[in-house]
Amino acid sequence: MEEQLRNDTVMQYMPLVHKVVHGLKINNKEYDHEDLVNIGVIGLMKAVEKYDDALNVPFINYAYMRIKGAIIDEIRKTSRVSRSKIKAVNEYYDAINSLQQTLLRTPTEKEICQQMGITDTDLKKIYETVHQLSDVSLDDILFEDSSSETNLMEVMTDESAVQAEDKLIKKEQFTFMKEAILTLSEREQQILQLIYFEELSMKEVGYIYDISTPRVSQIHGKALLKLREAMRKDYAHD
Repeated sequence: MEEQLRNDTVMQYMPLVHKVVHGLKINNKEYDHEDLVNIGVIGLMKAVEKYDDALNVPFINYAYMRIKGAIIDEIRKTSRVSRSKIKAVNEYYDAINSLQQTLLRTPTEKEICQQMGITDTDLKKIYETVHQLSDVSLDDILFEDSSSETNLMEVMTDESAVQAEDKLIKKEQFTFMKEAILTLSEREQQILQLIYFEELSMKEVGYIYDISTPRVSQIHGKALLKLREAMRKDYAHD
């Protein structure tokens, strides 16, 4: 009877799995929609097994986090980004924060390199790593430090009041993102436009600007880091 109840619950929340998969907009070509759904189902099954009423969190919210977490963990686990590269990105964030507190302004790339004890080539590799990590959607990169309340808004049922609140949150995020984008150089703005809105490949963008594909990925990664830092200051702590 317990197993039947578990199966019934999984079937009941299958639409949530599809909603999470659709919302993530994974760009990794190694996974198609069904692959991601199957991974999400595993997360849903774990949610059913682990959920405790004492958490005082609606099951749909808990299940959403489990489903999304399972998918993102799988993508990161199978990505080509090593732990050492991810560590370098985290050290980059630490260096930026430390320099900003000391200098009271945005540090230059030269200052970042000096703070981290790395070369300009090493810094470009960090930009390339961020580009690789962007297989998860742009929203996830820029808003991953947002409050849990904002994230939970995505999982609620389709009641009109919730939809209205969700739209307000998305509108606020979009406003902050537009302001942050204006802090980028003209070429960085254009490249983001081509990648995310015109949906051109890195190779196609490189052809337009007559630069190599690795150089496009460096510029892309650098732009994402700058955007994320702007969002951290202006959105996450608003």
